Amino acid sequence: MELILKYFPHLTSEQIQKFEALEELYKDWNLKINVVSRKDIDELYLRHVLHSLAIAKVITFKPGTKIMDVGTGGGFPGIPLAILFPECSFHLVDSIAKKLKVVNEVVDGLGLENVKTTHTRVEELDDTYDFIVSRAVAAMPTFVRWIKGKVAKKQNNTLKNGILYLKGGDLTEELQDYKTTTIYPISDFYNEPFFDTKKVVHLPIKFKG
Repeated sequence: MELILKYFPHLTSEQIQKFEALEELYKDWNLKINVVSRKDIDELYLRHVLHSLAIAKVITFKPGTKIMDVGTGGGFPGIPLAILFPECSFHLVDSIAKKLKVVNEVVDGLGLENVKTTHTRVEELDDTYDFIVSRAVAAMPTFVRWIKGKVAKKQNNTLKNGILYLKGGDLTEELQDYKTTTIYPISDFYNEPFFDTKKVVHLPIKFKG
């Protein structure tokens, strides 16, 4: 928890309480349904919570912003972002039901009222969102295909509507066809070695009505 406060010192007492509760909730549910590896659960705040919050170093979502987390897995990056931005709405989507069971239990345990979950493939959804976030569930061309038609037209934030992707390694080849991407090295924000090769990728997506 000190790790979170190191980079996000202005949290409210309610936010601190929720972030503190994450570890026990995940450890408890992970014993029943394994969604986070044992090594990762021991470093939950570094590898999952702080990693998810790197998106918040790139953008401060304005109140009312709609965000979808595709392939949320155990609830990352959606749940940490939902705690940080209580006035935004988050839709966490995954095609694996057992993962969403854990997500739902964590959301209920935290009392997060700005999160809904859906067990489906993202292609099946009809709604639109200001931003679509994810932690490297697919190569960018595949991901762009999945979320086609899901980005809202009206711009409300400092960054243009589109994808915010957490990804590691060399992205040159994967992003070669996307000239409008901006890559933010997470090591610019955090000094832990775990983040040395990790990035936040912003890809604006034009609305096609």
